[in-house]
Amino acid sequence: MELSPFIIFVAAIFTSNILLTNFLGMCSFLSVSKEVESSLGLGFAVVFVMTLTSAINYVVYHYILVPLDIIYLQYIIFIIVIAAFVQLTEMVVERFSPLLYYSLGIFLPLITVNCAILGVSLFMIIRQYTFLQSVAFGAGAGLGWLLAILALAGIRQKIKDKYIPQGLVGAGISLITTGIMALAFVGFSGVVVIQ
Repeated sequence: MELSPFIIFVAAIFTSNILLTNFLGMCSFLSVSKEVESSLGLGFAVVFVMTLTSAINYVVYHYILVPLDIIYLQYIIFIIVIAAFVQLTEMVVERFSPLLYYSLGIFLPLITVNCAILGVSLFMIIRQYTFLQSVAFGAGAGLGWLLAILALAGIRQKIKDKYIPQGLVGAGISLITTGIMALAFVGFSGVVVIQ
């Protein structure tokens, strides 16, 4: 049964959230989620890069790599496409929002090595998605990543002034919170499965 792009889009946000079900893209998720504003900026950058690179990587894979029988280069080519789009995103953010650019710091160029973005490109190949399904999956996965980082940033700001045992301050409480969020998203798991 072929799933519609809309179902894949919704499932990528909730039931198969790339961050909370596959734990891809955790480094920037944990590092930038201290404030809602910077999390929102990074989240939108990830949505932009993930959506466009899934479309470009689909075209590159099916119309260049497969006909030339050089599929073994897919990892390198996908990373080059992702790096080019991250560079474009970095220039756009620097031009139109210098404050956000400096608040994101090193994490904006590090989107290049965000394994969630590469994971989306590889999942669309493994699952044999069509072009529209791939774009829907990329956009949904990006929005799911944005939703997760915004939720964690909001929670971290709420508990910033609360008592936390010394051993759990920082990464410890963030990982526990992420685990609880992942359990909450399990509640959506019976709705749609796209594995």
